[in-house]
Amino acid sequence: MPSSIYDVIIIGSGPGGYTAAIRAGQFGLKTALIEKDSVLGGTCLHVGCIPTKSMLFNAELWDHLKDAKEYGIELTGEPKLNWGSVLQRKTKIVTKHTKGLDFLMRKNKVEVISGWGKLTGPAKDGIHSVSVSTKPDGSDAKILQGKNVIVASGSEARMIPGLEAGANILTNIEILSLPAIPKSLIVVGAGAVGVEFASIFRSFGTEVTILEMLPKLVPVEDEEVSKELGRIYRKRGITCHTGAKMDKVEQTKDGVSVTFTVDGKQQKLDAEKILIAVGRKPRTEGIGLEKTKIKPDRGFIKVNQWLQTDEPGVYAIGDIVLGTPQLAHVAMMEGIVAVGKIAGKTVRPINPDRIPNATYCHPEIGSVGLTEAKAREAGYELKVGKFPFTANSRASIVGQHDGFVKIVADAKHGEILGVHIIGPQATELVAEAVTAMELEGTVEELMFTIHAHPTLAEAMLDASNSVYGLSINV
Repeated sequence: MPSSIYDVIIIGSGPGGYTAAIRAGQFGLKTALIEKDSVLGGTCLHVGCIPTKSMLFNAELWDHLKDAKEYGIELTGEPKLNWGSVLQRKTKIVTKHTKGLDFLMRKNKVEVISGWGKLTGPAKDGIHSVSVSTKPDGSDAKILQGKNVIVASGSEARMIPGLEAGANILTNIEILSLPAIPKSLIVVGAGAVGVEFASIFRSFGTEVTILEMLPKLVPVEDEEVSKELGRIYRKRGITCHTGAKMDKVEQTKDGVSVTFTVDGKQQKLDAEKILIAVGRKPRTEGIGLEKTKIKPDRGFIKVNQWLQTDEPGVYAIGDIVLGTPQLAHVAMMEGIVAVGKIAGKTVRPINPDRIPNATYCHPEIGSVGLTEAKAREAGYELKVGKFPFTANSRASIVGQHDGFVKIVADAKHGEILGVHIIGPQATELVAEAVTAMELEGTVEELMFTIHAHPTLAEAMLDASNSVYGLSINV
């Protein structure tokens, strides 16, 4: 084979794409990574996970400073928030990690190619051809050849029909670079994106209203977690309307006016800005799927357990995959599995029941496995334990008492079916639950796992004991 033929060509450099590229380089595969933007990292690094979590950390610090006296800290005058510095710190973090990706591509001998990647059809004699163009009309297209192709083209924010993003109507992109903190904000959608931005801007003093079409906040989470978040948000001054049907959004001289219906009653609400956070759609248009055996389902691509599509030699990973959560860490593991399969290494398929959810609002939410309702629907006889952070000494020390750890277990064998956490550092604590479930651990094994004291992680120990009514601290 000529040296110009790649072992793997990857379209898209988001978390799935860059992870796949690095792993391919580690395995000694000749690798090309195609990226249409001027920087690597995709939505997650530039207008998603990383900048959002940076701002959430700022917001958490700001909340602590507002209670500085409780912690024995005397400030001269009222603390002042410098919004420009908040944005600068966010940009600095993104820039640092963008440079880190550039270094990792060089370290792992990955060839980065600028442009839009497009499939041209089935492989010929086992070799795929991928068109790459830096112009939208494809007039400067060149052809790359590779034995395998991984499509990791990512997703973009869904917009309500009839609306366009702009100065007052925002998606995750526009809201990250607002020139000033809005006095009022309506958030449409109470998934992870919606509740995180609601948390950020409420901490910074914005009047926030959440409108969610479904009956509860964070709809994928356990019912008790959703109720607890609603209780805490209302205590924080965030207005939450669930079961809300959007009727009309109008731009006004001062911002936006939203008409919506809850319980059959129509209401109207004015605000300075509105954030549309109603999910994300896959970016699979214009990438040549029509020239292959791949038949998208609502834009998503069907794959098998090894991320192989219906077109031999073509893999799909990340937000474009049908049936898997649109999460960066899922894309990363999918990239590892796909490349491992290509390289002939031993890999394991992803178990959907072992995928953690992480929502970085305040308080945080971390969960894995079946909710109590889903476990009952599946026919399990259950034992459920719950331990509140009010009874955890480290939670008292850090001044964050809200929330709990809930463990859903099979009554017969003690198998851990699901763990649901809302409270301080929940997104970190859930890792222990994922590990225990991955190793097929039981509640009894958690009960006899010594946890350091005083730690937030002890809440997991107490929750496991509470499954059998034996919790020490409540």
